[in-house]
Amino acid sequence: MGIVIDVVLPIALAFIMLVLGLGLTVGEFARVAKRPRDFLVGAGTQIVLLPVVAFILVGIWPLPPEIALGVVVIAAAPGGVTSNLLTAFGRGDVALSISLTAVTSLLSVVTVPFIVVFAHGQLVGGDAGDVSVAETALGIFLIVTLPALIGLAIRRWAGSFAVRVQPAARRASAGLFVLIVAAAIYQERENALDYMGQAGPVTAVLNVTMMSLGYLLGRFLASGPPQRISIAIECGLQNGTLAIAVATLLFGGGLVAVPAATYSLIMFGSALIFIAALRRASARPAPIERKQEP
Repeated sequence: MGIVIDVVLPIALAFIMLVLGLGLTVGEFARVAKRPRDFLVGAGTQIVLLPVVAFILVGIWPLPPEIALGVVVIAAAPGGVTSNLLTAFGRGDVALSISLTAVTSLLSVVTVPFIVVFAHGQLVGGDAGDVSVAETALGIFLIVTLPALIGLAIRRWAGSFAVRVQPAARRASAGLFVLIVAAAIYQERENALDYMGQAGPVTAVLNVTMMSLGYLLGRFLASGPPQRISIAIECGLQNGTLAIAVATLLFGGGLVAVPAATYSLIMFGSALIFIAALRRASARPAPIERKQEP
């Protein structure tokens, strides 16, 4: 597993983030400045509220410390790269979804190290050893932020090439994501059912809670229904690959990586159910108002 952890996993994550960058344009970031309210609601819910809810859940849920840490790791991860596609299926604001995914991914170089190192001290206790905010930030920059920026540069200066290769690259990144999740489960294959039984319920509650909170907050604070759909999906779909990479590279995987694997399996099911419910609700005919007789 040494070469997988040290070489394959970082390269796979870097490729996935490069593909994310290929789908970005400078205009996506310009939209943030033009419509800051929707972005701030989505980013604040994802960057601040999601880790807070995770800390509350692991505080009241009887979990091994390593699994509790893993729950916070997946909560600290930025939005998942498939959230944009599912937002389109749900008839949400795709531009907002892309902006949230892009910016939270770039900000993860700052947010993830602080949250993860703090969580280790609170949940596991003691010194994190070789884990530090600066070293974690550097690692995330090299395998997350830098590839995304390279992809953005390719899209800016070689747009036709980026558009041509993007479909195949997305399929390849989806395959890599599935392999990474499978590898995380395989690493704990001897106790996989037991560990997933412990991590599955709490990650399911975290996922459903955050999608619900994102939708409700969007209902009161966002500018319209498409924006609240985008916020809900962004809050529910996390970058499981990054979470598994952080858990593996910093803590050797094991129990810490299990919540990211279970969350990654659960989040697509819940998102599809959410989208199906939205489509069913939008398909219902509006009630016909009867005119009162004079």
